[in-house]
Amino acid sequence: MQHPISCLFMRGGTSRGPFFNATDLPADVAARDRILLNVMGSPDRRQIDGLGGAHPLTSKVGIVSRSSRVGIDLEFLFAQLQPDSDAVDTTPNCGNMLAAVVPFALETGLAMPQGDVTTLRVLTRNTNMACDISVQTPGGRLRYDGDARIDGVPGTAAPISINFLDTAGSVCSGLLPTGHVSDRVQMDATSAIDVTCIDNGMPMVLLRADAVGRTGRESVAELNADTPLKSTLEALRLRCGQLMGLGDVTTKTYPKMCLIAAPAAGGSLATRCFIPHVCHDAIGVLAAVTVATACVLEGSVAQGLASVPQGVIKPISVEHPSGEFSVELEIDPASPQTVKRAALLRTARLIMRGEVMVSNFAFTGGEPA
Repeated sequence: MQHPISCLFMRGGTSRGPFFNATDLPADVAARDRILLNVMGSPDRRQIDGLGGAHPLTSKVGIVSRSSRVGIDLEFLFAQLQPDSDAVDTTPNCGNMLAAVVPFALETGLAMPQGDVTTLRVLTRNTNMACDISVQTPGGRLRYDGDARIDGVPGTAAPISINFLDTAGSVCSGLLPTGHVSDRVQMDATSAIDVTCIDNGMPMVLLRADAVGRTGRESVAELNADTPLKSTLEALRLRCGQLMGLGDVTTKTYPKMCLIAAPAAGGSLATRCFIPHVCHDAIGVLAAVTVATACVLEGSVAQGLASVPQGVIKPISVEHPSGEFSVELEIDPASPQTVKRAALLRTARLIMRGEVMVSNFAFTGGEPA
């Protein structure tokens, strides 16, 4: 016997996965995670027996509920799965999947349209981060088609505006969890690497590509095949995890690692991000916000590389392997090291609606046949 659970299969930004109403999943975390693993087909490198796409970017789940908190409309729990692991990580945020939360709520009746534009306040339960998300609802109907284009997704779609209200220290103790804008991490007796450990929505470790003998222009395929580099980055990630107060991050999906270089295509900074062991084809939403923040901090490893405009409102174009990601930062005039607001543009699409079938052993907690 298999058990049906209602879900919508949605793209949010450059990620995709099934979205569930929280009331359709067990409240017990172990039971919920067992079901999600079965839904996605993990652990299996191909995820051949589930909805996963054999890649971290397509091994994601969204869980949405109506909120009872004052001033909050919806609550979102993001779950990151891995193709070849049985881990279900609900610690970090995902700004890409976040873009599909309000469309999901409107599609399923968790919220109602407010007019030609619907803006709802969403709390991400992973880190208690709030944001205002605006979607197009002309005539009271959710719109998916439009002229907005984001790199990493073919074609165009209706714009979705995300205005983050407070992202500093999403997982760590603060924006700069080590207490410094930059740190020198000793790798062995003769070598050290300068890094910026930062969390403005996503815990990240930034380092100059040339610090590890790379250009920051390499392709995703080249970097994924670069075993010596990946070994160095993982050793650095483990050291920085301790410095950032995250403890042993061996089995965690954060901090993300990011090689940076001078911009190559008219942007503000070039990036090659690892999530954390696979090079990202683009860059995550909150990773882009965090990288952009490092660009405006005096003394970070991005200083001298990043091209940053003058003024309190700073548009930062973060270059990545498949294009660029634009972030708008508002700086506190009284404290130039303080970012008051981060806003960005995403798109989303409903791909399929229906029921996902859950194997009996996963639903009941028994052993696979």
